[in-house]
Amino acid sequence: MQIVTLVLMLLLAVVVSCFASRLLPLKVPSPLLQMAIGAGFWYAGFEVGFQPHLFLLLFIPPLLFLDGWRIPKGALFRDWRPILALAIGLVVFTVVGIGLFVHWLIPAVPLAVAFALAAILSPTDPVAVGAMTATSPLPSRLMHILEGEALLNDATGLVCFSFALTAALTGQFSLASASVSFALVAGGGVVVGIVVTWAIGSLNRRLVRRTGEEPATQILISLLMPFTAYLVAEHVHVSGILAAAVAGIAMHYAELAGRPGAATRMQRNAVWDTVQATLNGIIFVLLGQQLPHQLERLPEAAVATGAGTALRLFGYLVAITAALVALRFLWVWISMHLTVLRAARRGETRTLPPTRLLVVTATAGVRGAMTLAGVLTLPLTMPSGAPFPARDVAIFIAMGVIVLSLLLASVALPILTRELHGLPGVARESIVGRRSSEATARVAAAEAALRRIDQALAEPVATPAAGIARAEAALHLFEAYRRRIDYGDAHEDANAARAVADAERELRLYALSAERDELYRLRMDRGIDDDVHGRLLREIDLVEASLSSADAH
Repeated sequence: MQIVTLVLMLLLAVVVSCFASRLLPLKVPSPLLQMAIGAGFWYAGFEVGFQPHLFLLLFIPPLLFLDGWRIPKGALFRDWRPILALAIGLVVFTVVGIGLFVHWLIPAVPLAVAFALAAILSPTDPVAVGAMTATSPLPSRLMHILEGEALLNDATGLVCFSFALTAALTGQFSLASASVSFALVAGGGVVVGIVVTWAIGSLNRRLVRRTGEEPATQILISLLMPFTAYLVAEHVHVSGILAAAVAGIAMHYAELAGRPGAATRMQRNAVWDTVQATLNGIIFVLLGQQLPHQLERLPEAAVATGAGTALRLFGYLVAITAALVALRFLWVWISMHLTVLRAARRGETRTLPPTRLLVVTATAGVRGAMTLAGVLTLPLTMPSGAPFPARDVAIFIAMGVIVLSLLLASVALPILTRELHGLPGVARESIVGRRSSEATARVAAAEAALRRIDQALAEPVATPAAGIARAEAALHLFEAYRRRIDYGDAHEDANAARAVADAERELRLYALSAERDELYRLRMDRGIDDDVHGRLLREIDLVEASLSSADAH
């Protein structure tokens, strides 16, 4: 009964925070409100037993899977160099730089523990990044890079964390061995994610061909897939986090071949939107619930590390947060200059982005769920039985960095992104090009629909009256699709006559199938990108769902 009450309270907290973020006169990001509600739970005597390993299993795989599934793949693969530079290079740079800085700032924290803390602070959180940038008009390419970085850097940070933790517990570390292990763990996670998605997708398609498609079953399969990828990867001792993210990416391409029905897509999108909002909210409620407990232990931790007072520890926290932002800015600044230099050597002309854009990139590096779950897995004792050194301080710093990075982003991003698109050198999405691509896709889909209607008119009918109704409906549809081709107008009124309406509905469903086939063909041939493909596909799904509903009544 306690578990049921706990779940209901967490769900209620998410609902309250969502409404409160919209009702408050000041635009407070919902993660901050959820953390405040979680802290209120603590002071009200409502405690939550936080188990980091269970947290990693229940919350992280589905969220990373969904991010991998929905992130625009064209942008992900187009910008793979800057994404990997942030997801791998910046993580290693942060581990070394922040690890040395923490050990220098707080000598009571051993160097290996400082590196472990830096490793778990290095990954940015896709949930927090999305929440903080929801109301900030970031350039689309920068947003895609930040999403790709947050999607992939979790595995890098966790692998570095495990190496540093092993060094802290055993006193041994080998750079060569760590590099090989990293390649195996990361590469293995990628392979497992692809294989699991391919195996489940292939079996599912075969069963659907034999039994038909049931939306509820397909939704359940999609919900189970990230957990399957994560558990299989963990079982073979590779990165489960990366396996779940790659499974989401692979799921997108599996669906281009499998093409689930409209009802499945629409219902599944609604379910996953609910899952995403629920898990995101609960994560920050749990974070807020853990904060008061750490604050109570702060004086003891300050004495143990030689800081003297809790106020000085807060000063250390601010310094470490500032150092994280500074190192991130430095890495991006160096990367941009090296990119321009390499382009100049190839004879190309590239300009440096404005400094404000680099500051936005540094400020958007928000920490979240992965940092919280990782730091709480620090062991209580050493192999000798002695207490793990500076554990409370490490947990306090990690939680404090999460809170400060959220606060910094929520305050600074709206200011920094104001009129950002108007600055020279800011890469902007080509609206004209996107509209042209969408218009071309609409025309191609309409022409495919007209061909399919011609084929339908050639098929035999049960009665002459049915043939007349079909022919009249075809005339209306021909006119509508011709209007779309000539003017881009896809709207038409329903006919009053029942027979004509029924025949038109049947032909429209037939024609919509052709439109969908053409859009999939264009996407697989890279004629359109994910955004255009998804938007036009949703339009077809909505029309098909309304026609199917009318037919059922």
